[in-house]
Amino acid sequence: MSHRFSAFRAAWAGSTVLAAAAFGLASPVAAQDSAAAEEPDSQLETIIVTANRREENLQDVAVSAEILDAERVGAIFSGTADITALAGTVPGLNVESSNGRVAPRFYIRGLGNTDFDLAASQPVSVLLDDVVLENVTLKSFPIFDVERVEVLRGPQGTLFGRNTPAGLVKISSVKPSQETAASASMSVANLGTFGLNAAVGGALAKDVLSARVSGQFQKRGDWISNGTTGREDTLGGYEDFAVRGQLLFTPGERTSILASVNYRDLDGSSTFFRANVLGRTTAQPNNTNKLNNNYDRDTVFYDAGGGNIAKYEQFGATLTASYEFDGATLTSITSHWTSKGRSRGDIDGGFGAVFLPGGGGPGLIPFPSDTQDSIDLKQTTQEVRLASNGEGPLSWQIGGFYFDSDFDVTTVGFDFPPPVTVNHTNEAWALFGQASYQLNETLRVTGGLRYTDDQKDFFVRSGAAPQPRSVGDSQFDWDISIFADLSEDASVYAKAANSFRGPTIQGRDVAFFSAPSTARSENITSYEVGFKTELADRRVRLNGAAYYYTVEDPQFTAVGGTGNLVRLINANKGTGWGLEFDGAFKITPEFLVTLGVAYNNTEIEDATLEVGACRQCTITDPFRSVNNPDGSVSRFARIDGNPFPNAPRWSGDLTARYGVPVGDSGEFFVFTDWVYLGQTNFLLYTSREFNAGSRFEGGLKVGYTGNNGQWEVAAFARNITGEDNVLGVIDFNNNTAFVNDPRVIGAIFSVKY
Repeated sequence: MSHRFSAFRAAWAGSTVLAAAAFGLASPVAAQDSAAAEEPDSQLETIIVTANRREENLQDVAVSAEILDAERVGAIFSGTADITALAGTVPGLNVESSNGRVAPRFYIRGLGNTDFDLAASQPVSVLLDDVVLENVTLKSFPIFDVERVEVLRGPQGTLFGRNTPAGLVKISSVKPSQETAASASMSVANLGTFGLNAAVGGALAKDVLSARVSGQFQKRGDWISNGTTGREDTLGGYEDFAVRGQLLFTPGERTSILASVNYRDLDGSSTFFRANVLGRTTAQPNNTNKLNNNYDRDTVFYDAGGGNIAKYEQFGATLTASYEFDGATLTSITSHWTSKGRSRGDIDGGFGAVFLPGGGGPGLIPFPSDTQDSIDLKQTTQEVRLASNGEGPLSWQIGGFYFDSDFDVTTVGFDFPPPVTVNHTNEAWALFGQASYQLNETLRVTGGLRYTDDQKDFFVRSGAAPQPRSVGDSQFDWDISIFADLSEDASVYAKAANSFRGPTIQGRDVAFFSAPSTARSENITSYEVGFKTELADRRVRLNGAAYYYTVEDPQFTAVGGTGNLVRLINANKGTGWGLEFDGAFKITPEFLVTLGVAYNNTEIEDATLEVGACRQCTITDPFRSVNNPDGSVSRFARIDGNPFPNAPRWSGDLTARYGVPVGDSGEFFVFTDWVYLGQTNFLLYTSREFNAGSRFEGGLKVGYTGNNGQWEVAAFARNITGEDNVLGVIDFNNNTAFVNDPRVIGAIFSVKY
């Protein structure tokens, strides 16, 4: 354990003690006053979004969005899950990772990137407190002590920049305030699972200075056995610690300066790949996408991987300053982040065909595929914007943005190949503006424009021949929408938008004696119509949208094969269309139900594009075979008409909370949440094995809250039905897959004042 981590953990432990002390000092009257000011219990709460960089009622914004509040976030991560647990919690959102608790891959409306490399770019952006976390390792920063998580579906390029053609995930943490507040929660569960969260904040100088410190610690013991070595419960554990400190300085009514620091230290496991768990075996002769007799959730058969370790350290510092002029507010956001770490794994999932207990399988990798990737990254961003703050029919904002990142990626094959280090740099800047005008009492029009210049460079730092690459592009993003209030509780909107994902360089294959690959910018043009309604005296909320988009030069990643290579390609075109519905129903003051459903149809349109395909699986695309000089056979599949990879056709979520009042200040409650992801193809080509049918998972929380919500004790379960869901595959010629987390059952105790 690093000295730096020990120091931060000690500081966080101190903050927990402060939180406990604050429990005794905080005034219950403040909580009661706050509760009195809330909306009636019989009505749905107002949902606040910041899609336009200002706080607005979701019902008044021309955007298809869903918001996860603090209670839902707490339930999702109660079993110490990582950020991939967001998959399916919002219709149209998918998240997965083949890098353990780091490097998640996000998909919205079917657009994403299956690239597993640490240099991969994605068309879904993740923002933490208005700071873009561009690199895939930064996107894994834990979610804790948050006000809300916003998922904005569709292009967001005007205000949030390139690499948002699919949408974005926007995380807003709880900010310091003058009111003393403290909270803590502790959970224990099976598999040696332990979670601890704490936060404390309040005034340091009345009306001038306030602070907040919050942190999270998640732990799980080793629970996976290695059938090759015979060692039981030797893999799968992790310790994941994160802390956030914030200081808010308000020297006057017009000036605000917020300084924040985020830190994370992860000592855990990379993803556990499982060889030959899909397709036929001697015990299961038919080709299928189902898990076969080789699969045992609690056991792997590894001959390499060094324990599948993952160690990462991340640090971010941000300074946000704002000044309110008469009629406009000037905001500056300066941020610097670093990410350093490594993950190692048995990539082929073990011994391959011969030694698996279920009867072997169709593929055998004749060497230990033991690979480690590491990163050393620095990212700096600067944004300045000026936004109107007055009354009147016109609101506007203008601004500029600068982005700079520099990182090394090192790939090590412990037997083969030798270590190779490559360097990636990315410099981008942008100018943007948006204006909204209220034409009359019922009609509002909004338009935005952004110009971006994006440049990337690549070179081999050591271990291989120099193969420099440079790509760049300059483009405009735009959007325009019209929003009409049909009545006080019903509105409709229409929106058209254009956004792009910048050009990309992929250099990991240099470590495997192949040239780097590049991809041109992809451009999306999207059309969307939607409605927003609140009915039955605000006890029912129904929002929906229909969309159609085209992507010119969509970027895809062809992964896998015997060399487990990563090749960037551009298709000619891609299309997608679908429907989204989000509903909330306050059936009684004590009974709340939410329901979301999305249908998404995507298609690759390129009559001549081919990609390498598996040798052992049952390909369902037209394909051709090529005899190689070494005697092996390669197959190439034509992917025209296929869906985008990792784009579920259907997705949905359901939550329900029912409370029974006990006395004047207590409540017994039951909360359950369920997510569903439908038919999903994992790769660019289609086969009988490398896809998933319907996948669902549920959670349950049953407990008692007392003293008007100031303390809570509950039992919980995640993946309560114990589903074994395939989340992704490795096309490594041996039908390897990885699966979801096991069932976790435990108890949690929380206090807040």
